[in-house]
Amino acid sequence: MNRIQFAGASLLALAIATPSFAQGTAPAPQAAEAEDTSADIIVTASKRAQTLQDTPISVAVASAQQIEQSNIRDLIDLQTLVPSLKVGQLQSSANTNFIIRGFGNGANNAGIEPSVGVFIDGVYRSRSAAQIGDLPNIERVEVLRGPQSTLFGKNASAGIISIVTAEPKFEFGGQLEASYGNYNAVVVKGSVTGPISETLAVSLAGNYNRRDGYARYLNLNQQGNNRNRYGIRGQILWQPSSDFKLRIIGDYDKIDEVCCTVVNIFDGPTGGAIRALGGQINSNNRYSYDSYANIPSVNKIDNYGVSAQIDARVSDTLSLVSITAYRGVKIFTNQDSDFTSADLIGDNRANTKIDTFTQELRLLSDFDGPINFLFGGYYFNEKIKSSSQLLFGRDFRNYANLLSGGGYAAAEPTLRAVNGIAATVPAFGSQGLGVFENYDYSNESFSIFGNIDFEITDKLTLSGGANYTVDRKRVATNNSTTDTFSTIDLVQSAANAGIPGTIPAGTFPGQTAALFPRTTACPSPNTAPAGTCNPFLGLSALQFLPGFLNFPNAVESGRTKDDNLSYTVRLAYKFNRNISAYATYGTGFKATSFNLTRDSRPFASDFIPGSPFQVPAPGASAIRTAGLAVNNLTSGTRFAAPEKAQVYEIGLKGNWPGFGFNLAVFKQILKGFQSNVFVGTGFVLGNAPKQSTQGLEFDASLTPVRNLNFTFSMTYLDPKFDDFPAGTAFNPATRNTGPANLTGLRPSGQSEYSIAVGATYTAALSDSMKAIFHVDYDHSSAFFIAQGLTSEQAAGPAQGQLYKASPETLNASVTLAMMNGLELTAWGRNLTEPKFNPVIFPGVAQSGTLSGYPSPPKTYGVSARFKF
Repeated sequence: MNRIQFAGASLLALAIATPSFAQGTAPAPQAAEAEDTSADIIVTASKRAQTLQDTPISVAVASAQQIEQSNIRDLIDLQTLVPSLKVGQLQSSANTNFIIRGFGNGANNAGIEPSVGVFIDGVYRSRSAAQIGDLPNIERVEVLRGPQSTLFGKNASAGIISIVTAEPKFEFGGQLEASYGNYNAVVVKGSVTGPISETLAVSLAGNYNRRDGYARYLNLNQQGNNRNRYGIRGQILWQPSSDFKLRIIGDYDKIDEVCCTVVNIFDGPTGGAIRALGGQINSNNRYSYDSYANIPSVNKIDNYGVSAQIDARVSDTLSLVSITAYRGVKIFTNQDSDFTSADLIGDNRANTKIDTFTQELRLLSDFDGPINFLFGGYYFNEKIKSSSQLLFGRDFRNYANLLSGGGYAAAEPTLRAVNGIAATVPAFGSQGLGVFENYDYSNESFSIFGNIDFEITDKLTLSGGANYTVDRKRVATNNSTTDTFSTIDLVQSAANAGIPGTIPAGTFPGQTAALFPRTTACPSPNTAPAGTCNPFLGLSALQFLPGFLNFPNAVESGRTKDDNLSYTVRLAYKFNRNISAYATYGTGFKATSFNLTRDSRPFASDFIPGSPFQVPAPGASAIRTAGLAVNNLTSGTRFAAPEKAQVYEIGLKGNWPGFGFNLAVFKQILKGFQSNVFVGTGFVLGNAPKQSTQGLEFDASLTPVRNLNFTFSMTYLDPKFDDFPAGTAFNPATRNTGPANLTGLRPSGQSEYSIAVGATYTAALSDSMKAIFHVDYDHSSAFFIAQGLTSEQAAGPAQGQLYKASPETLNASVTLAMMNGLELTAWGRNLTEPKFNPVIFPGVAQSGTLSGYPSPPKTYGVSARFKF
């Protein structure tokens, strides 16, 4: 075995110290030479260089060739090749969810780490904003399905995406690619590599991606959903001997885009008020790319970092791998979040800075005997500083007054008088009033992990692995609101105004004292008995921005500490050189995630023992008796508890000349899944006590004749919430969300089956020229795009279809390849241009309105690539 073979593999290959079996068919070589598509992809375990055929883990692999032929630009496009991977981009370029086998989260909240970990050249990318930029010079992408916490140091409860880029070479070479497509799309990518000396090689790669927007802000005459991103990546490889290698990588990429267009699916009862203000809405046009706004959405992301990987042979039987990395991300976003031309929300901007340091060490054995091992450690340190503001626009006061039938303005003099509000305080709902948030977050964790392989026979191997993780988080907030109206206790105000009432035995949620019965607003005309209604209470729905209880405080520490032992037990059996099988039981873990949004509220348990809203009992140590309560403070969540995963899996793989297949059958359980659901004015962060899915994954590759290759992949999933009584569901009758028992229901966004098929044919045109024809198609069965729905709950199957989506993508390319390295390609993506809404959500501060995102249009163009 070459002593440095192990050095060039990805973190995936290096971390698996077993004779591993990959659930993924090896991609075909260049079609003009495709006598045998069973050609091995070599990955490296600790003991020897191995093929994916011998790796007992469910893995899908996308090669550089497949990525080129399908014109894949980023990880969002990758899902068209891997059916069990789903990627959803939400309201900004910085909010992307990666989902494997139906499990995934991590968007819309800087405090939530994803359940699907993304590693690039062995370095963990902790947030989606650091993951979605275009990457030049990719060698391959490996998608590990199912929990992988045993040998990964951070958050792998649902799976791993491992991206491997080409390392510098000791032979001069490179490539340059330029592409032009519809919407004036211009993509330029290039890389060059070569030696500096006999022991030193370097490479430099860059990419530029610009495209006009396919969406329009009608009133602004500006485009939306454009592309504007670029990046550069430099590497140094020092290899003084076959026993030592040092690879240093530095990169920087930037995104500055207008994203993402929101459409009006249902124009609710507030639409009339918006139009009365002169506002415009592209009403009930769910697939349109036209919308209205006061400002185009701003998305600016700077992503940068440096890493150093050392691969060293410390003895004839032991190897050491060290990866040290620093990553930085800066994010700025701004959005007109009411998605109308009325100036209701004048500003919704956020600045986030993320700094991450990681260190990983692995010691791998290479014994001749039946036992081999991998032992290692992982250290993670991250700091996040986030600030944001949401301000009322010039139309908000009039909008609130229209919704309240004039009561908002009419009640202001009385409310100001009885609450002692100074005349210098701006009028309720004035432009520029709002909420200001500041979060200081730190996370430190370390892991110790190991894996031992025991060859019981030359065909049967027993493997066992474990990972012990300690994870500590600390958060401090400094949040405030200048919306005086939202901080008023309307119950206390009624009492101060001399309205007769009674003091109930308990306090309504959020009130600082039991001063008035919180029942209903007074009917009009008021026929209710005295003391049974509150004339101000009907205005409470307009208290969008109540005061905060900042933490840490006397009751809430703002700290969490988690520790967990994850483990995996696996049997792998090789029947012969063509057929392998494995059986696995494993567990996974993701630590606590903090709620770093304006919806962060104390837990009910932090109020008062028993019912959290009871009148304080003497001596009770909680928020009220500590004097910390503020008006309209309700319970909620500060953080979501850890996720813990289990998987039962068996797999079978066959590989013969011209044909190969992979089959995995599994049941996966996630306890404490961290759910983050938008409810119209904010997000509800919580835990689903138990969610599970069972299913199968099947991949196959067939080459019936020399130059023709077919691929087929399928994923079948049967997921459900086994236990989620305190969930949040969409109500089609009101088009709002609210608390619901989701136990027994199918989670939203999860298809029963997904398939991907592809074909590549190469025709030799002459001794120096060939034509390569490629097509691939993926399709997902219909799924509900709103949580908690069934066809029956959606008022019958017909209406239920309104809340379903069935994505599909057809991609094709024709390439003329010449022996001198020049390739000319005509390509198209999403050629069938299906119409669906991948995500819907309640209109922001517009009860009864439903918003969503439209599916993307087709794109097509031509490319020229020169390899030298």
